[in-house]
Amino acid sequence: MVISGGEQSGKSLTMAEKLETHYLEDGDNENEALLYWLVGHSYDHTRKEFQYLVEDFSKLGALKFASKAINPGLIELHDGTIIRTKSADDPRNLMMEAPHGILACEGSNLDLETFERIMGRAAPKRAWVIIGGTLEFGGSVGWFPQILTGWRDGQDTASFELPTWTNHYLYPGGRNDPEILRLENDSSDQFFMERIAGKPVPPRGLVFPEIRPDIHVKPVEYVEGHPVHLWIDPGYAGAYAVNACHIFHDQVHMFDQVYVQGKVLSEVMWIVQHSPWINDVRFGVIDIAGSQHQGMPSHAEIWLQEPPEGIGLYLNSTKININEGTERLKGFLKPHPLTNQPKILINPRCTGILSEFGLVPNPFDGQTRAYRWQIDHEGNIVGTVPIDKWNHAIKALIYGIWDNFGPGYVASRQKIAVKYW
Repeated sequence: MVISGGEQSGKSLTMAEKLETHYLEDGDNENEALLYWLVGHSYDHTRKEFQYLVEDFSKLGALKFASKAINPGLIELHDGTIIRTKSADDPRNLMMEAPHGILACEGSNLDLETFERIMGRAAPKRAWVIIGGTLEFGGSVGWFPQILTGWRDGQDTASFELPTWTNHYLYPGGRNDPEILRLENDSSDQFFMERIAGKPVPPRGLVFPEIRPDIHVKPVEYVEGHPVHLWIDPGYAGAYAVNACHIFHDQVHMFDQVYVQGKVLSEVMWIVQHSPWINDVRFGVIDIAGSQHQGMPSHAEIWLQEPPEGIGLYLNSTKININEGTERLKGFLKPHPLTNQPKILINPRCTGILSEFGLVPNPFDGQTRAYRWQIDHEGNIVGTVPIDKWNHAIKALIYGIWDNFGPGYVASRQKIAVKYW
């Protein structure tokens, strides 16, 4: 469950009450002592929920012990139930134990990798997960608003907004409280919707709004002995992107990535040569520009050279229409109607491509740098192709999909491509 709360909406109180409700339900089905986590970006982000739980369990006569500190904090009930605070600052805090339920406090401040760890720790005991947060002002970009939208109508998921005006103690007039009306009048529509109403305002112009952190971002890893594909888009001022992927049947696992800025090819090559998967690299593809000469050996020719200049890898290259490539990738992002599995999974460590999709900040400057369409001042898409910027890893992904799986039905072909090995 995801709860998007407006400022001072009582989100922390609601989160604590949700845990208490689950506690009453879980106790009837478990033969072992229950374990719950309160997870925040820092311990301080769990403070309000911790305090509400101490107060409520104390009133119920169920409280046996509660620590005064929250870094870490511990609540123990008379029946053996344990509630611990966890800080995402130290990844080791989210390991070892398998809880029965998790409250992710101030979820919008957690990064995507922490979200993946939380979901991973919930799996062993089919634990419930409740994520609460306030949307950051500025276009609702990132994994939290994506989850908020994606879990709204799921079979086993739910999400809802908790507007500021639901706090009738502070705003007795509800939606028509004078202070709420003043905020609406004095604020921009986007600020009011995100920070007060708790509703995401999808950023206009994203090329791939279909990307979902709960569906497409998984901890897929390098499998030793399985062929590695390198899908490359060279760049300098923007980024030099090298996507390291496995292909299992018709599903792509992007398990690692070299994503650097301001680096020459020799520096990129050194990183690749010292990667743990280098000995299993078998196939590759590069942007058509990477196979062209400009008074010196092309990037493709250098990759083909033996070490230390290259890695002895032949790279295919094909000219692809931008919109046809975009549609091909969209098809791979679409989950199967029966399995709900897409044809591509991306490891959360691949922050370069995830930033281009709009799920995480740009790894170079921490800003939002997503692949977008050009839009006018009214939010309408302008032109027939997206802005050719912040898309190096996405383009490399398109090259690889096109090269290995063909154009599908998005392009009319006069010739059939045949590979010779």
